[in-house]
Order: sequence, then C-alpha cells, then structure tokens
Amino acid sequence: MSSVLFVCMGNICRSPTAEGIFRHTLDRHGLSDRVEVDSAGTHGYHIGHPPDQRAMQVALERGIDLSGLRARRVEATDFSRFEYILALDEHNLEALELLQPPQFSGHLGLLMDFAEAPLARSVPDPYYGGDTGFLRVFDMIEEASEGLIEAIRPGLRD
Repeated sequence: MSSVLFVCMGNICRSPTAEGIFRHTLDRHGLSDRVEVDSAGTHGYHIGHPPDQRAMQVALERGIDLSGLRARRVEATDFSRFEYILALDEHNLEALELLQPPQFSGHLGLLMDFAEAPLARSVPDPYYGGDTGFLRVFDMIEEASEGLIEAIRPGLRD
C-alpha cells in the first residue's frame, strides 16, 4: 500500500482536482485499492468547504466527481501517514518544508516533477482567473498523474 497527499494553498482548486484525477487514474490502472489518496491546504481559509464550483464543473465534464471532497488543512500527522506529499507549486512546497519533521522519510516535492515534459514546475492557481485556467490545471495534473503512477507502481505489492 502506498499513500499520496496533494497540497495547494486553500484545498479548493488544485489539490482536490489532483486528488480526483489521481483517484480516477488509479482506477483506470486497477490500482485504486492499493493507494490511499487525499488532499489538503497549507492554509485554513476554506476548511470544510467543497471544491471551487469551476473545478468541480471541469472535472465533471471529464467524468470525475469532486463533490464529496471537503477542504482541510495539512496536519503534522500527515507526515507519518503519507509516503508522497506533493505540492502543486513552489510556494506551498516551501511551506511544507517548514512543517516537515526531521524523521519524515517519504517523498516531499512537486507534483509536476512527475510529468514527462512539464511546461512549468508549478501548477498555476486558477482561482482568480477565468474558466480556461481550470482547464489548463486539469490537463497539467492529468499528465503528471500518469508519471506518478509509474513512479509508485514498483513499490506496490501484488
């Protein structure tokens, strides 16, 4: 069993989108029962709120339902619970590095490091932009999700 936590700032746009896409990708690969997946934010602005309506709409148009997800903040226990903690951008990675306990032995990094040919290291925050920003975010996360599966697959027991 492996475990992945996706992290953005408020946990209503990018990280719940990443959680939904990755769950969907795992399901397509027949691995959904072998990887725990969650998302969180480095800030508590939206605790308990569902994902942004625009993120849910873009995901739903691609066959992914995010409506059951609720925002939460990263907790100290996440560093013992998750093997992979992946920030959606460099700013949130820096925040996670400050929270990281010395005994954390997992992988802390950027989601886009798993994309085959990333155009950017960070997934841009679409919150203040138009709907096209959410489409771009979805596409970027989808590409990185395939690479992430290939990275964790060798560690999954049959």
